[in-house]
Amino acid sequence: MSVKQHAPATQRNREPIAKVLAAELPGSGRVLEIAAGTGEHAMFFAARFQALEWLPSDPSPEALASIEAWREDYEGDNLAEPVLLDAARRDWPVDRADAILCINMVHISPWKASTGLFDGAARLLEKGAPLILYGPFFEPDVEPAPSNLDFDRSLKARDPRWGIRDLAEIDRLAERSGFTRTARCEMPANNLTLVYRRK
Repeated sequence: MSVKQHAPATQRNREPIAKVLAAELPGSGRVLEIAAGTGEHAMFFAARFQALEWLPSDPSPEALASIEAWREDYEGDNLAEPVLLDAARRDWPVDRADAILCINMVHISPWKASTGLFDGAARLLEKGAPLILYGPFFEPDVEPAPSNLDFDRSLKARDPRWGIRDLAEIDRLAERSGFTRTARCEMPANNLTLVYRRK
């Protein structure tokens, strides 16, 4: 049985995310992908941005096995072996990155994973380097989409520590960690891509 996992949303969102990444990622260096999940995004973005080293990570052994299975099919040489990394922990097995990408983690994890993400990004990234988040967020003065309200309820039913975060709360966390938001891009299915840069 194949250990490859599939996330149907990847097919829908990878091109819109790549468009934002093309404008925000550095021309060269290492991109650390946090919570890389199935590995489908990592393979797609590594192929799209071949001047960058793409380093996928995840806290799940099953996800790491899936990422490695996708990596075995990759013909380039810029997709690194995945590493076990829990954003909520301080002991990251990575000592540097030129950009960090995190897709669909903030709402499907405890809040300490988000605080750990920004703390870790503050340790790894140089001034001006981007931390890029993708997912659903609730915004002040913006009527939530009914689908996001339903999704939020289902997340909290699965784990009360999960749920769609308020963008203002993320912005405060970013500020505390030495980041400022420089971009907000509307994406398919009521998602956002947010870019925070190290001050």
